Amino acid sequence: MKKILVVGSINMDIVSQVGKFPLPGETISSAATSFFPGGKGANQAVAAARAGAECVMIGAVGEDPFAQALITSLQDNGISTSQVLRKQGTSGFAIITVNGEGENHIVLSEGANGQLTDKDAAAGYGEWSDIYAVLLQNEIPWETTLSVMNSASSSGSKVFYNPAPARAIPEDVFPLIDTLIINETEAAVVTGLTVNDVSSAQAAAEVVMGKGTKNVIITLGEKGCFYQNKQGDTATVPAFKVKPVDTTAAGDTFFGAFAAASADGCQAEQALIFAAGAAALAVTKEGAQASIPTKAEIEAFLQSEQKN
Repeated sequence: MKKILVVGSINMDIVSQVGKFPLPGETISSAATSFFPGGKGANQAVAAARAGAECVMIGAVGEDPFAQALITSLQDNGISTSQVLRKQGTSGFAIITVNGEGENHIVLSEGANGQLTDKDAAAGYGEWSDIYAVLLQNEIPWETTLSVMNSASSSGSKVFYNPAPARAIPEDVFPLIDTLIINETEAAVVTGLTVNDVSSAQAAAEVVMGKGTKNVIITLGEKGCFYQNKQGDTATVPAFKVKPVDTTAAGDTFFGAFAAASADGCQAEQALIFAAGAAALAVTKEGAQASIPTKAEIEAFLQSEQKN
């Protein structure tokens, strides 16, 4: 299997459990507060690595007490961190509140992630011929993300892009993207359409296809996900029914697991089922990286679901 390269954010997630979210101006008590390594880039790298991929991370941490813990968490998952840089100031962090239903509110502080430059990224590529796909998000400077897209696309490596936090995508960027993975909110920002079911997801996918992207996946929460490629092939994969505890890293887990399965030679629908199983398991545990399942756990889960 070729390598997965992730260029993106590395954060410490400070997670507080609450019975309900506070109203404006209201102070409430937390039942517990925990610290979990996170960041969309790091989460996706861990998800891909635990799902069986060889993974390399390009990112940045600060000079604070969180930095080494964040690097160690990646290394403990077999991820190459030789291109994780130290920057002045703090590491990125996220303040997350999780309510009794497993829903979350997140406030990000970019920290060192905002200092990751296009030159930093370019110095860490190595040989693109060894890279199956690069995974990208929106928690590092856009100029850095765009430079990686251009380099990967021109070198023949696939660009897997999750525009989260949501932002519009310039028209000339769509053809650089092999696979765009978006949720309902992101789909609305990217396409201008309201997306809340399979029918509207297909309409949004048509818009993306028309702009030159090769594959699009729209995740629909408990309604599953919708896939379409430039040949017009489509697939709809239902979500697995589980009791959510914390949804923080569900999307990142789906993304990383899908990329790993694709790198391993799975066809789209098979990779989507694998990714859906990974995301289902992730929401049943607290934390970001702490909740991400291994390949063996995902396969066992899918086998049990098939029997049921």
